[in-house]
Amino acid sequence: MLLRERARPDRIRRLPSAWRLAVLTVCFGAFMGQLDASITTLAYPALRTEFHASLSAVSWVSLSYLLTLTLLLVPVGRLSDALGRKLIYVYGFAVFTAASAACALAPSLDTLIAFRVVQAVGAAMLQANSIALISNAAPRAKLRTALGVQAAAQALGLGLGPAVGGLLVDTVGWRWVFGVNVPVGVIALVGGVFLLPRTRERAYGLRPDLSPLKRPEVRWGLLGAAGGYLVLFGPLVLVPVIMAARGGSVLVSGLVLTTLPLGFAVGASFLKCRAVVGLGLAGAALGTLLVLPFEPVVLAPLLGVLGLGLGSYAPANNAQVMAAVPQGASGVVSGLLNTARSLGTSGGVYLVTSAIALAAHDAGRGARYAFAGLLTVCLLTIVAAIRPSPHPVQDELVDEPPTPFRPQIGPLVRGHDQQRVADLSQLPGQQRQARDVRQVQREAAHGQ
Repeated sequence: MLLRERARPDRIRRLPSAWRLAVLTVCFGAFMGQLDASITTLAYPALRTEFHASLSAVSWVSLSYLLTLTLLLVPVGRLSDALGRKLIYVYGFAVFTAASAACALAPSLDTLIAFRVVQAVGAAMLQANSIALISNAAPRAKLRTALGVQAAAQALGLGLGPAVGGLLVDTVGWRWVFGVNVPVGVIALVGGVFLLPRTRERAYGLRPDLSPLKRPEVRWGLLGAAGGYLVLFGPLVLVPVIMAARGGSVLVSGLVLTTLPLGFAVGASFLKCRAVVGLGLAGAALGTLLVLPFEPVVLAPLLGVLGLGLGSYAPANNAQVMAAVPQGASGVVSGLLNTARSLGTSGGVYLVTSAIALAAHDAGRGARYAFAGLLTVCLLTIVAAIRPSPHPVQDELVDEPPTPFRPQIGPLVRGHDQQRVADLSQLPGQQRQARDVRQVQREAAHGQ
């Protein structure tokens, strides 16, 4: 029973908005997983005081989480393809919630770092499945909208992490930076059990299948995802440096920076345009930032336009990548997409810090170098966005009892068996032989 996915209640499955409830549930995991990737940075001073530790030691509270998360996304994605995406997602929230409670009660820094590793395991189980669950639950016509909402939830989580962390540390203490996950995790865990559809097609074996990388749509899409997130999160590091050099307050810096994830959320949720158009809008914003003075009244609207363009690009790119692979490989590809995002995030931090170091720590000149680098990456991402259109995603199928409890034929039969059934159905009536169809069905049921 612990390794079997539970079907949604019939009254929920039959709702016209059932897919929206599934997307909302996935967004809980997308938001919380990314929020915890950035929320601890504002807790560093409190952690150093609490545990009498150096900054380099405290930084492992974040690094241990990010490294574990990045390393596990692809393997966990394959595990979810084999065992069931809903199953892994629900267990992921259980692990994430329990580890968050343990982090809030950690008696030492070493214990906190260890619990953060466990928390990252749960976050990997959530994020590796997020795109695959949405592509399985949402109708084809709504796939881009659904992936846009999920991308917006991730961007808001990462963008609001420092602000939320600072607010919690200043008001109720650093332990609530982790404790706030517990009530949210419990709600999302219940939602996952009752609102997410079961996996309708599973892969065999636990070895990651990297054959989707042979498809050019997937390769270019992964490069585009990395480039898009590099451009998105570079300013999250750069703008506070610019504002601090100008003597601006932390509050003003936070308000200016909020326009970037806010614009991303709006673009991902509501702006529907071609991927190249969204990247062109982002490139125009970066080009303007490269030449105008770094005043708050200039930075805020241009960062909003940058987020708007990147927000419209991300779901379009994700939808094209997921449409290019079969459902049985969607967990692995979902993990690859999230890995590309994580690498892009790290690349944005590295690009900005390297540009400032190249300018001999001159914040103004270093910011120009950084924006020039981000603009270059944006232009390269436009090149990656110009690629052939992949095949469309199959429409959602209703929850059916999974194999081996019931033989599955017709649309649920995979590979050459499905093709043989389709070929037989195209024959004239007098050429069809019932025994051949039954034989194909028996072979299909046996194979599954």
